[in-house]
Amino acid sequence: MNTLSAFRSMAQNNAWSNHRLHRACAELTFADLTAERTSFFPSIEKTLTHILHVDWYYLDALERGGRGLAIFAGAEPFTDFAALRQAQREADRRLIAYCDQLSDDAALDGDVQILRKDHVQVERVGSVLLHLFVHQIHHRGQAHAMLAGTRVKPPQLDEFFMAEELPLREAELRELGLPVR
Repeated sequence: MNTLSAFRSMAQNNAWSNHRLHRACAELTFADLTAERTSFFPSIEKTLTHILHVDWYYLDALERGGRGLAIFAGAEPFTDFAALRQAQREADRRLIAYCDQLSDDAALDGDVQILRKDHVQVERVGSVLLHLFVHQIHHRGQAHAMLAGTRVKPPQLDEFFMAEELPLREAELRELGLPVR
């Protein structure tokens, strides 16, 4: 596996993990989603919303959208979980498409301009993607732990890459339009 294919796999894993977590969270009432819980963000809904907003921010930088921090200013809280779930799915598709359009491993060394409050931060594409994946994993873990405090069993999120475990995810990969491997 070369570096670029690893990044593409991580983008696909990201979409699959979000799909599983959001599907489980969809079984909760809105009151359960917004109930105050112990974590960095005080509810499942706020944690999932934070993941999405940060995805939008870094995707904007990667895609050279030029919106920067304005993404956060215009980001309204979701009052409907289905809308949040759909918005995350769209962001996941954008991330997969971004990784798929990278031409080769050298593209991971390209510059990304991240518009900050008082400066433009310049990072490598690969570094931004790794940061985005780690950010997702970190906060999904928090949402997963909060979900454990509800009536809904948290989903398994860590068998994506193992070939023997393909039957555990194959239907979901097909549903998401991702390669079945």
